[in-house]
Amino acid sequence: MKPRVAMFAFTCCEGCGLAVIECENELLDVLNLIDLVEWREGLSEKAEEYDIALVEGSISTHADEKKIKEIREKAKVLVAIGACATTGGLNALKNRYGMHEVKQMVYGKAGEQFDTIPARPLRAVVPVDLELHGCPIDRTEFLRVVRDVALGKTPKLPDYPLCVECKKKENVCVFFRGMTCMGPVVRAGCGAICPTFGDGCEGCRGLVSNPNENAHKETLAEHGLTVTEVLQHFDMFNSYTEDHLA
Repeated sequence: MKPRVAMFAFTCCEGCGLAVIECENELLDVLNLIDLVEWREGLSEKAEEYDIALVEGSISTHADEKKIKEIREKAKVLVAIGACATTGGLNALKNRYGMHEVKQMVYGKAGEQFDTIPARPLRAVVPVDLELHGCPIDRTEFLRVVRDVALGKTPKLPDYPLCVECKKKENVCVFFRGMTCMGPVVRAGCGAICPTFGDGCEGCRGLVSNPNENAHKETLAEHGLTVTEVLQHFDMFNSYTEDHLA
């Protein structure tokens, strides 16, 4: 039997789901290996049973928390997809404020009726078997990972700095253009798409397991920058910390 796969979305823009839809013809090949039983963006059906859960979005309400625990109980394999699910993403920016203040800022007097808690990546709430990074996810990487998981293989995901991919593409380092970049300490796997097209990396794929922070500081110093000046860029996708939950 083909493994039953369900896709779910929590607090996010569902851009990763759109990236999957854009796989188009390639997605048909994957469907030969799996039985897609639930996916709000692509199916009207609901499923009570599934083997693999692909989940995007951060957990930012009590209802989210309850639902992800139910999904974890049912799924043999749970894959977090996208920055919101793996690092907390943009949603975690609200964690630096009190939740009452956040509701007032966004909704005004009507804010008290909304359920909100500090935003967390999936792994902060339930055990996660695999994390697929990016904002949005890389389509080629997604297809490869789903194939591997469906066939019972362990996917190989990059855990080296983005600078490696930049050098392979012979890109001119954006630091020499007076820009900032998180490339020395963040995870590769996107093909260095932002630096390739003239933008600095803002770290949507999260930190590598053992970031060389000293090397990054040296690079910043060489270009007259400080860690404080760069942190505001890094915080866009990596502001989540358990300290905010205390």
